[in-house]
Amino acid sequence: MTIGVDLGGTNVRVGLVDNGILVRQRSMALEQKDSLSATLAQLIALIQPFADNSVNSIGIGVPSVVDIDRGIVYNVANIPSWEEVALRDILEKEFDLPVFVNNDVNCFILGEHQFGLAKGYRSAVGMSIGTGLGSGIIIDNQLYAGSNCGAGEIGLLPYLDKNIESYAATQFFESIHGTTALEASLSATLGDKNALNLWSDFGKHFGVAVKAVLYTYDPEVIILGGSIAKAYPFFRASMYESMADFAYPVTLRRLQIFQSQNENIALLGAAALVRQLV
Repeated sequence: MTIGVDLGGTNVRVGLVDNGILVRQRSMALEQKDSLSATLAQLIALIQPFADNSVNSIGIGVPSVVDIDRGIVYNVANIPSWEEVALRDILEKEFDLPVFVNNDVNCFILGEHQFGLAKGYRSAVGMSIGTGLGSGIIIDNQLYAGSNCGAGEIGLLPYLDKNIESYAATQFFESIHGTTALEASLSATLGDKNALNLWSDFGKHFGVAVKAVLYTYDPEVIILGGSIAKAYPFFRASMYESMADFAYPVTLRRLQIFQSQNENIALLGAAALVRQLV
């Protein structure tokens, strides 16, 4: 048994995982995010009921840069009090269990590779589309995080007047078009032409992000996750149109792109961190 933790900027989820099967889970809205002690206390209280004698380790995914060797997280997204937190040491002292810490998108693609849609592929990239645009990478069946756990930050590459994630994540809807991805998705579902055109434009920009992934990592498969990935049917066609000028047509013919189907896959990936020495 392993405990998997998915720490987000809004919610935290904890699950008990037995060989890739989520046995039970709890989730809670993260409170008092300006207080490090309060958020840590809440996290520990949520993990506590799962930490019995059947558990051998804890894996946790965090939306931040991570010193994987030391288990330190830096500048956690949307949790202002978490500027530099020795999370592994804190949790190991509390629970007397080995703790493994990694970036949340890395946990997402690890979960997909171990238990989901990327299983059986030697190379895979998970692209999480939400507040930002981050990527997790599998190379030769191993999770690759880079020297500073910063590999895969495709969204921060310069693009037009800003960067890619300004046009291929939440900011595209909220900052540029004054709406939300959810509102645009609901309207598109009802056949609203303006919303459908908005998703078409989004797909053109997102295609640029996919091309960046292909030129950089050339994976066999890309798995799309995050809240905006749920609208994939609305931007799939224009995404492929945007990719038509990719320099290597054979790459596009071989590439598989899937929309993640398991809302718990990041939890499973966090629990699987014990299997990986990154």
